[in-house]
Amino acid sequence: SQLPSWYKSALFNELYFMTDGGTIWMEVPPECCAEDLQGPAGAGLSHLFPFLREYGRFAYLEGQEYRMYNTYDVHFYASFALIMLWPKLQISLQYDIAVTVMNEDVQPRQYLMCGQTAQVKLKNVVPHDIGDPGDEPWLRVNAYLMHDTADWKDLNLKFVLQVYRDYYLTHDSLYLRDMWPVCQAVMESELKFDTDNDGLIENGGFADQTYDAWVVHGASAYCGGLWLAAVCMMCKMAELLGDAEIQQKYTDILSKGKEAFERMLWNGKYYNYDSSGSNTSNSIMSDQCAGQWFLGACGLDQGEFEVFPKSHVLSALRTIFEKNVLGFAGGTMGAVNGMRPDGVPDTSSVQSNEVWIGVVYALAATMIQEGLVEEGFRTAEGCYRTVWERLGMAFQTPEAYREKKVYRSLAYMRPLSIWSMQLALERRAGWAPAQPSQVPVHP
Repeated sequence: SQLPSWYKSALFNELYFMTDGGTIWMEVPPECCAEDLQGPAGAGLSHLFPFLREYGRFAYLEGQEYRMYNTYDVHFYASFALIMLWPKLQISLQYDIAVTVMNEDVQPRQYLMCGQTAQVKLKNVVPHDIGDPGDEPWLRVNAYLMHDTADWKDLNLKFVLQVYRDYYLTHDSLYLRDMWPVCQAVMESELKFDTDNDGLIENGGFADQTYDAWVVHGASAYCGGLWLAAVCMMCKMAELLGDAEIQQKYTDILSKGKEAFERMLWNGKYYNYDSSGSNTSNSIMSDQCAGQWFLGACGLDQGEFEVFPKSHVLSALRTIFEKNVLGFAGGTMGAVNGMRPDGVPDTSSVQSNEVWIGVVYALAATMIQEGLVEEGFRTAEGCYRTVWERLGMAFQTPEAYREKKVYRSLAYMRPLSIWSMQLALERRAGWAPAQPSQVPVHP
């Protein structure tokens, strides 16, 4: 009863996309065997076959105009709706991703942004998506043609972050044990992006993450923050599973990486967009605390697990609220993705001066987790009023809009992230699950 009406409207009504997003939910045929579902590479996933037999395979589109199923960099945000309301569907989706991680597709393909040819899917790398509904989803993945996403920096990390988050909210130890080797494989694959061995990955000088038209050079707040959060969760999962060797390995990486992240990106008020020293490297990115968002959702944001200093997180969030929210469109449209320190939106790319509704809801959840409850609601309300009341886009929430007369990709997956606001509110009210203790060695 204390929650504002607009928030309850947004929370429940954004769920339209769970069915309206080109969704399919398929039963596994009775004659199907384990080999059909997982292939030789998936044999280690002992729980996969019984799980998919019971709960089926679930897929939904990135958006009604972006025709790819389970687009993973975006599902990272939307997945809160699934894990909180239909947790078995989230776990089913994760099993499907885990199978594709271990498989490869060596067919060559030319990518549109760089013009170079590379294979469709590399082994030990998380796919961008599970396929095109007009083709053979699950069998042929990576329908996305813009970039070779094997070089993206966020996909592998988003898998690890979701595995621990899902375990934290469900306490499903069979799932955790099945996913542990897959997490190790994708993190090992990710380590090659730490080119100078300082414990922090570097971006490759192109748009190599979910902001797929916004170039990043060197260390970055977004991918670096996700990396440190994933390393922290590797430490936690290794501890739970009694894997002392892996725990030590990632504890050492985390200790180095935290130091490098603060040294290269913290500027006294917020984390710089990247460490390149370019004209826009000190832009204020609204999504710079994405790693902290996931850590906070899993209760790994304090004490021995504090990755980002609390004072820095609060300062960054207050800066974003002041500049990207209140300093943009009079504070009435949510947070712009990129803002220059002088209060002008970052126009260095087509995405830096957009508002991404799903990112804004995630930012609002992060603010609530950190005690900035009023700021969080004010931030999210701008998006709700704009989309549902002012622009008349109810039940077709777009991926993005700009301050004036431009929107992109109607009916989009990412705004389901509003359920992370609800999780943050429930955690504050003391309703969230307790920290899991060590997982027993035998199921």
